[in-house]
Amino acid sequence: MSEKKVIMLGNEAIARGAYEAGVKVSAAYPGTPSTEISECLIKYKDEIYAEWSPNEKVATEVAIGASISGVRSMACMKHVGLNVASDPLYTVSYMGVNGGLMIVVADDPGLYSSQNEQDTRMVARAAQLPVIEPSDSEEAKDYVKRAFEISEQFDRPVIFRTTTRLAHSQGIVTLKEREEIEDKPYEKNIQKNVMMPGNAKVRHIEIEKRNLELAEAANTLDLNRVEMNDTKIGVITSGIPYQYVKEALPNASILKLGLVNPLPKKLIEEFASKVETLYIIEELEPVIEEQVKSWGIQAIGKEIFTVQGEYSANMIRQAILKEELHLKAPAPAPGRPPILCPGCPHRSVYYVLKKLRLHAAGDIGCYTLGAVPPLGVVDTCICMGSSISSLHGMEKAKGKDYIKKWVACIGDSTFLHTGVNSLMNMVYNKSTGTVMILDNSTTGMTGHQDHAATGKTLMGEETYAINIQELCRAIGVKNVVEVNAFDIELLEKTIKEEVAKDEVSVIITKTPCVLLSKAKKPLYRVKLESCRGCGRCMTPGCPAMTKGADRRIRIDDTMCTGCGLCESLCKFRAIELVKEAK
Repeated sequence: MSEKKVIMLGNEAIARGAYEAGVKVSAAYPGTPSTEISECLIKYKDEIYAEWSPNEKVATEVAIGASISGVRSMACMKHVGLNVASDPLYTVSYMGVNGGLMIVVADDPGLYSSQNEQDTRMVARAAQLPVIEPSDSEEAKDYVKRAFEISEQFDRPVIFRTTTRLAHSQGIVTLKEREEIEDKPYEKNIQKNVMMPGNAKVRHIEIEKRNLELAEAANTLDLNRVEMNDTKIGVITSGIPYQYVKEALPNASILKLGLVNPLPKKLIEEFASKVETLYIIEELEPVIEEQVKSWGIQAIGKEIFTVQGEYSANMIRQAILKEELHLKAPAPAPGRPPILCPGCPHRSVYYVLKKLRLHAAGDIGCYTLGAVPPLGVVDTCICMGSSISSLHGMEKAKGKDYIKKWVACIGDSTFLHTGVNSLMNMVYNKSTGTVMILDNSTTGMTGHQDHAATGKTLMGEETYAINIQELCRAIGVKNVVEVNAFDIELLEKTIKEEVAKDEVSVIITKTPCVLLSKAKKPLYRVKLESCRGCGRCMTPGCPAMTKGADRRIRIDDTMCTGCGLCESLCKFRAIELVKEAK
């Protein structure tokens, strides 16, 4: 194939880079902004095996196993997923690799879809792992290949750091042929691959040596480059901020770092000596800045830049050039709180919980939106699987009577991610509490990916679908009830019964996400002559419903998905089905 230029998302370019680099195994758990990498990998399913794993820890261990066997492998996740994967991550740092091993981690400056802004570079420094960071789609593809070469050359797993802006921005990419990398032979090596204390002590010395070799090589590595221009201003930067620097300071001298851990000390010292004023521009934490200043190099960084959110060219102009930007203020936009989709089965669940005046310990997923008005029943959201564990903690702190005012709400994918262990803990430690698994048959918030209970793999193959109800019983939960989320009378009755029990209960609301089906939906309308304007049908907050100046309700037929919740709530029979689904 002759070289061809195409436009690609950063995530798509990473997948292409994996293909060209000869990767054979990839594992991941979906999480914005990293999800599309794996979805794009299945274009190359004849060459690359790709899977959705139950969580990031498992995904990392799958990739490690493939590396040990001698092939190039990778695991993909968002930044908080790296926390889940940290156990194998810290250990494989001591082990090293056989086939090249890359961990792709997508950070989220600006908190577009995350619960924190943690900086993966800090985790990598603690784990003593090299970090490569591209600045555009072309580099994203090319740097993947370099990451595997460095991994194998220095016997190090490599973290490939990206961010939301790079992951979801497009750029021109030059396509090249796939490199057919010969599998590394597997050789039994207990000292390298079995991390018991005696072996780990020796391996710790070895990785320190390898990291020193890599730090020295970083001074001449092609991933780090100097762009000398006007020497009045010098900038050390990396990743997406490099693009902002180029726009805001086109005449500045720049040291662009592609390898951001370990840092090239000699190269940085040489660059700093050639410029009058040195700035370090990096989003989130002062990871580069603190190291550079610790070497006695004078630089300006977080004194004038924030540790929060994304940067921009305008921000850099204002901070360094002191430019007064006379930008026209945008017109004020009306407040639009995040809401569940019309017809979402979570809405009816939260409506009933609110009616019963129950608190919900929440989890990560679409159902977190139950925290905002008008539903407002979700009181906590910590991390994946935490709803069940925190419910258990409340029961142990306050007792059985207190916990009857609470339930835990968790989705099907999240339950399989880390909720299973939490439920096991409740049973084992003789807890009391009601766990609601809101089973919408998909991984909804990240874009409808399959998981271990949907019956289909990432590769599109039919597979065994875990029966969540049977799984809960196998753990030891005696009270497991499955109900339709839209049968609100039965749902209310079931919740009342289960929260009253002095043991663990599980309620599964098994109702598919409304966006999964492409079939035509039923359609409801309001009989205006019968509507009393009581607003009861609007209490769940469906965006398809509005109240007119006459206080009577209207249903937007372009948004209505035909779930029927409003009809079931109307005491005056003012809402009718006008069109059956076909």
